[in-house]
Amino acid sequence: MKIGNLDFPTPVFLAPMAGVTDTPYRILAQEMGCAMAFAEMVSVLGIHFRNEKTLAMLETVPEERPLAMQLFGARPEPVAEAAVYVESLGCADVIDFNMGCPAPKIVKNGAGSALLKEPELAGEILAALVKATKLPVTVKMRIGWDESSINAVEMAKRAEAAGVAAIAVHGRTREQYYKGHADWSMIAAVKRAVKVPVIANGDIRTTADLVRVFRETGCDGVMIGRAAQGNPWIFRAFRSFLETGVEIPPPTIAERGALILRHLDMLIQYKGDYIGAREMRKHATWYTKGMVGGGNLRDAFNHAETREDFQRIVEQMIKNAGVGTDG
Repeated sequence: MKIGNLDFPTPVFLAPMAGVTDTPYRILAQEMGCAMAFAEMVSVLGIHFRNEKTLAMLETVPEERPLAMQLFGARPEPVAEAAVYVESLGCADVIDFNMGCPAPKIVKNGAGSALLKEPELAGEILAALVKATKLPVTVKMRIGWDESSINAVEMAKRAEAAGVAAIAVHGRTREQYYKGHADWSMIAAVKRAVKVPVIANGDIRTTADLVRVFRETGCDGVMIGRAAQGNPWIFRAFRSFLETGVEIPPPTIAERGALILRHLDMLIQYKGDYIGAREMRKHATWYTKGMVGGGNLRDAFNHAETREDFQRIVEQMIKNAGVGTDG
């Protein structure tokens, strides 16, 4: 699969997730075989006003490349301006535009999935974005606002006409948020309607799902979101399966523990002791989801304040599993 001049033999991508897909996690995903990570969405108005926190989100390191930087906005001019700025920084290989975020604070300002109700405006924004940058432009969208206004095919055609290089489709409506099941049939309909690559997103958790989504939709690639939370190994598993047809075993308890501490160290490196430890709490609970005694582990992690706290919990976790701590 190609996006612009980028070629992805195993097109398994990390979805943009606010508060999740920061530099540390993007590096981990890349190391596990992710074809390209999509950064958490960045406000074009934040870029316009040079907001300090916004600009910090545009900082990248070589270890996370290739990288798609996702923008969100509601009008063509600020979006185009932000694209020019992002390109000037050299921080991204692709610029992605968000037309899928269902969060009320985004939607109330006419951005994210609210643009699904404004097809003409959405097309104008994408056209302005494509014109403003030499980088490949992609778009991530949902299948419609609600069940009575599913318009994924129309939106995809407008995106293609605007010149985007690929389209990612989350098979849910905005009103579904993350509930119910993703409608892969609409992803298939989008694939039939356009010539640019289509990336499927939603309910792809196992290699069986991976096989089925390619078969049922004809998609060119897949984008993994919530299934990657606390599970960067999913990229290793999917890449191995696509390359060899062989399923590899899940990570051991010792592997999980080691990655929890490495992830924590990276968060501390990039964000400091206080913020790093507190942001690691949610990641640690995801890493231990489904484990025996997971409830107690999650409670312990949610009260951890220092690296030493995490170290102690991980060592106990491994000991309870009967695994040597040197593994």
